[in-house]
Amino acid sequence: FGLSLLYGASGGMTGYPPLSIVFQQQSPSTIALVSQYPDTFTLASFGLLFVMVGFMFKTSAVPFHFWSPDVYEGAPTPVSGFLSTASKAAGFAVMMRFIYYAFPPGLSPVSNIWVVMMQPIAILTMFLGNLLAVTQTNIKRMLAYSSIAQAGFMLFAVLSSNALAWQSIIIYALAYTIATIGIFSILVKMKDYTYDGFNGLAKKEPIAALFTTLFLLSLTGIPLTGGFMAKYMVLLGVMKDGNLMWLVIFGLLMAAVSAYYYFKVIIAMYFKTGDAEMNSEF
Repeated sequence: FGLSLLYGASGGMTGYPPLSIVFQQQSPSTIALVSQYPDTFTLASFGLLFVMVGFMFKTSAVPFHFWSPDVYEGAPTPVSGFLSTASKAAGFAVMMRFIYYAFPPGLSPVSNIWVVMMQPIAILTMFLGNLLAVTQTNIKRMLAYSSIAQAGFMLFAVLSSNALAWQSIIIYALAYTIATIGIFSILVKMKDYTYDGFNGLAKKEPIAALFTTLFLLSLTGIPLTGGFMAKYMVLLGVMKDGNLMWLVIFGLLMAAVSAYYYFKVIIAMYFKTGDAEMNSEF
């Protein structure tokens, strides 16, 4: 629906570059369009707002995240792994290309729509994702909420609006995808998805425990992992925009919170006694 409004407001444009030209403040085509249809910018603003809501739903950003935990828990584990990686990475790739080619920051009042809405959404996504992940007892639900928090981190890269942001979000998506697929591939073998189901896994299946640890350390952002480099590049891109330094501090605090629920799994595997069961030999 949002795309149809943009199509109408632009006078029938479908390409990204033509859209960016049409909605430039001083372009002849914009002046002519606005003089003929005074409500053009209002229509375009609602169109862009609805499109961004669609992207936020696709990437499970707050407040459009409610579907994610139930779907992750209820769907077959391979499907949950696909939704948390390929679907999310594709959503961010399309969103980045759309907003930076069709509605670059500062281009027009229409472009300011996504810039203004992105900051509170990024903050709430990271905060609520981490907060709710801490309270979970089911690992699939924990990974669902942690993926919401990871989406908040990726939204920081969208806000950076510099060349480094493009590089950082690609690296972040790659590191996140590898780690998440790795964890879900191990969950496929597990019989119990609770934290207690991982008790003593290191003694029974040391290889599975080792790889689970590596994947969780990467998601946490521990140095020498791909996740650390991804988070570092995202925060470096944010630092290049001097007015967003407070986001860097907030991101570091949230990364520290994420260590709590990721390390609970590691502690269960290595430091708790139990009889973790797997469906078959790893």
